[in-house]
Amino acid sequence: MATIGLYFGTDTGATRRVAKSISRTLGDIAGKPINIRNAEVVDLLEHDILILGTPTYGDGELPGKSTGNMTESWEEFLPKLKGSNFSGKKVALYGLGDQNKYDDNFASAMRYLYDMFIECGAEIIGQWPADDSYTFSYSKAIINKQFVGLVLDEDNQKELSPPRLDAWLTRLELA
Repeated sequence: MATIGLYFGTDTGATRRVAKSISRTLGDIAGKPINIRNAEVVDLLEHDILILGTPTYGDGELPGKSTGNMTESWEEFLPKLKGSNFSGKKVALYGLGDQNKYDDNFASAMRYLYDMFIECGAEIIGQWPADDSYTFSYSKAIINKQFVGLVLDEDNQKELSPPRLDAWLTRLELA
């Protein structure tokens, strides 16, 4: 059985809560959720499958010290991945965004994770429809009319998060 690593970046805790929900749903097939500030590249390379989560800050930015986080996060971690080989690894992304307050960069930070892991040779799985169940004007995280991963809006559509998460995890076919 493939090993599944579950990593997230967060400052407010919303992305961590989603990671914990994923962990509960997957049970023993996934490791416990780990904040990316507590990880090294070698930790991620130990897994066959990665589930990675990020919120989006301000103008579509990753969480990190420049966005006002108290600790390091994805912004500081991604440069460490340069030159790493994730060939043969599958990566599923999830992102949190606020489609009302930040409709012009909705969940855009996921794109940075997508681009870096593609550059490192990973296969991205778990694309999600960018359909009319969301209301926003722009997102960097869309390729071919689909988000590069699951998008959750815990601010405006919290009630839709559990069914979206369940449907997404089913699509991933991890077991």
